[in-house]
Amino acid sequence: MAAVGTGIVVAVSAQAAAAGCAVTYRVTNQWQGGFGADVSVNNLGDPINGWTLTWTFGAGQTIRQAWNTDATQSGAVVTARNVSYNGSLATNGSTGFGFNGSWTGSNPVPTSFALNGVTCTGAVATTGAATTAAPSSAAPTTRAPQTSRAPQTSAVATTRAPVTTAGPATPTTPPASYPNPGTVSGSTGAHDPTVVKTPAGTYIAAVTGNNIQLKTSTDRITWRSAGAAFPNGASWTTTYTGGSANLWAPDISYRNGQYYMYYSASTFGSSRSAIFLATSTTGASGSWTNRGLVIETTTSSNYNAIDPNLIVDDAGNWWLSFGSFWSGLKLIALNPGTGLRSDTTVRSIAARSGGTTAIEAPFIFKHGGYYYLWVSWDTCCQGTNSTYRVMVGRSTSVTGPYTDRNGVAMTSGGGMQVLATHGGIVGPGHQAVIKDNDGDVLFYHYYTSSGSYLGINRIGYDAAGWPFVY
Repeated sequence: MAAVGTGIVVAVSAQAAAAGCAVTYRVTNQWQGGFGADVSVNNLGDPINGWTLTWTFGAGQTIRQAWNTDATQSGAVVTARNVSYNGSLATNGSTGFGFNGSWTGSNPVPTSFALNGVTCTGAVATTGAATTAAPSSAAPTTRAPQTSRAPQTSAVATTRAPVTTAGPATPTTPPASYPNPGTVSGSTGAHDPTVVKTPAGTYIAAVTGNNIQLKTSTDRITWRSAGAAFPNGASWTTTYTGGSANLWAPDISYRNGQYYMYYSASTFGSSRSAIFLATSTTGASGSWTNRGLVIETTTSSNYNAIDPNLIVDDAGNWWLSFGSFWSGLKLIALNPGTGLRSDTTVRSIAARSGGTTAIEAPFIFKHGGYYYLWVSWDTCCQGTNSTYRVMVGRSTSVTGPYTDRNGVAMTSGGGMQVLATHGGIVGPGHQAVIKDNDGDVLFYHYYTSSGSYLGINRIGYDAAGWPFVY
């Protein structure tokens, strides 16, 4: 791959009647040792149902994470196959997928692609007897009309597509079933993850653990442990933790040239809880300065001061959402200069009633014209008996009212399910969302029989603007 945003169209006509394909390969972003790419496949031949695209990396590049395809690699050869929802390709139909990869030394663009064994040249054979079978399988959805036909030839023709810096298109059709988490490696044990992208383009994650545990990644795939935020302890929290060093549900973001981290101190099942703020100029272990108590609750409170999340609205106002069980999720105003409370009003933004009050982990994220309130329903922290699931509602105002797809207010139990237990992925929840170069990304934890792990999926939006993961 060449410079960021470079694209190349590659092709070869087949000798079969109306058999052919064209591929556009674009490097969408590139950083030291890593890159993202966007691939579109056009079927110029007969309709196919089930497609496989292959190519060879010329300089030892390796795919690390893919979306909208099932990608594998053996040596230099990459094989990308359709997934359940994009396996059919009509004549002149197209599909697209993307991936993140690694490189060392150089990153040249692949020079040849094959769709179901047919080398892609961008040309369609329209004369002569069919001497080989048309491709037996295909790729997905829709494609722009074919504008020209090249004569039958066995030569390879290449043309350069216009340079673009746009990332892969965000899909608008949800997959037929919940996706598994994307590929991650290294230090992936996590509970209540929050992630920030640094100005340098790397990532810092903070998770529940003794004195808040930190992790870092250069590519959002490989993670390493980076110590505790407070390696010398956080004595100011022990009143709420019963002396334990275990601090919960951090929320990390980068504002005004420094990192802000809100986090919780409590004991399981208690509303004797507090949310604190710390700041750091680097985000590294030991660099965090305690900025004080933001809000606390007592055993007589009807809401719980845990699970904080900072949102800055379009007008520059700072807000902190939080809450767990009892009367539900709340929102308070903050002073942008201090990060602490600016008034005494506690606003309700979501609640459940009746059979269960199990709602927690609010996360407000702005996309398009809406503020989306992501929450977790049901039971956390029970290993493979957990029933956590991810729900969402939205509002045009950060203070609400938030409603679900059916118009039910989230203060009255509304919520649209986005992710739940499927296969061996149990109890996904305590979600966080960031905007990255390849679109919006969902982080969460889930359980297997061996523990709690970091889950990452990309977010798409349907035609009505409702999110889904893929």
